[in-house]
Amino acid sequence: MESDGKLEAQIETLLNVEKQMRQAGDVAGTRKAATDIIQLCFDARAWNTLNEQIVLLSKRRGQLKQAVQAMVQQAMQYIDQTPDLETKIELIKTLNNVSAGKIYVEIERARLIKKLAKIKEEQGHIDEAANLMQEVAVETFGAMAKTEKIAFILEQVRLCLDSPDYVRAQILSRKINPKVFEADPSKEKKKPREGDNVVEEPAPDIPSLLELKRIYYELMIRYYFHNNDYLEICRCYKAIYEIPSVKEDPAQWIPVLRKICWYLVLSPHDPMQSSLHNSTLEDKNLSEIPHFRLLLKQLITMEVIQWTSLWNTFKDEFENEKNMLGGSLGDEAAKDLRLRVTEHNILVVSKYYSRITLKRLADLLCLEIQDAEKHLSEMVVSKALVAKIDRPVGIVCFQPAKDSNDILNSWAFNLEKLLDLVEKSCHQIHKETMVHKAATRA
Repeated sequence: MESDGKLEAQIETLLNVEKQMRQAGDVAGTRKAATDIIQLCFDARAWNTLNEQIVLLSKRRGQLKQAVQAMVQQAMQYIDQTPDLETKIELIKTLNNVSAGKIYVEIERARLIKKLAKIKEEQGHIDEAANLMQEVAVETFGAMAKTEKIAFILEQVRLCLDSPDYVRAQILSRKINPKVFEADPSKEKKKPREGDNVVEEPAPDIPSLLELKRIYYELMIRYYFHNNDYLEICRCYKAIYEIPSVKEDPAQWIPVLRKICWYLVLSPHDPMQSSLHNSTLEDKNLSEIPHFRLLLKQLITMEVIQWTSLWNTFKDEFENEKNMLGGSLGDEAAKDLRLRVTEHNILVVSKYYSRITLKRLADLLCLEIQDAEKHLSEMVVSKALVAKIDRPVGIVCFQPAKDSNDILNSWAFNLEKLLDLVEKSCHQIHKETMVHKAATRA
């Protein structure tokens, strides 16, 4: 009781000093008086009194923002020294309420929210933690370091994926432009000009830009894996593969390059996939995993692939992926691989045949006639190729249908060509006649 009374007397004295300094407009004096009160409460381990004094000081008439900022920053140092979790949460909530709506302590508030969200996540309240993190829009904070902003948004995305709320995760991920990871961190920081916002140093636990790049693409892989978007997953692994620390260590880049090859093969054929396919084949590191070079070459060579022989060759490698970085390729990956081989074979047939029977096509694809017709129809609908099926006769025609304008243009061109030939022939006949007449007269 005696010590409590002594603490209250000391606080009362400092409150009077703080009032005098505040009314006199003394920034340094007000700030020191406020921080001394906070320090007194902490030294006495009077956590309830500490919370009360923080609220009281922040609400005093005409309180200087520098004093509130210093008080919040000092109290944040005591969070990890609280005796129990309940006291810790109470202190965080007090500081959060004090800093709410104040632009000069927005960075501190973001850090407080992050701490509180981490506690909620550890308690198993992932949805609550995700909702807490979404309250803060760090992309609008001018004074926050770029790496800290990215780390905060990535934490928001991770919690949304854990919730799982994939729609919100995608919306949040779009706040980060992937080009920001290409910035050269070795370049010296520009000295701030007069009038510019001073950017604060990031918190000590914030990873470097290249580490954040890896975290970003790993989170995006989780998002695209949910949608079975193989090409985007491949692009994400390609970005991770380009990180210098990964490319220098074979233990890291070999599993990543394997994933790139598998997801390239699983991706539907389009210009982007074709470009990535060719660039990956040119990679010298692919010689370290010759099986995958063979797999990529098979799918780029215009020859029909026998599914059974391909599956027997690569089945062990396919099954082994679940023990590698990133885990298995997905529940539908084996079916999708067969579908991609079938699509490749149909494209090969369309290059070599203008007309083919459905039975022969089904034999080449190692499928039933109904399945062959189904896959062909799907490719025609997706505009991967042009074909017409005469079902009564059972013939597939791969020649594109000509438009009436194209037919008229070709006729006009042929007539023009014919008339040119007739004119040239007449000219040659006339020339020969003149030469013959001249010869006979002589």
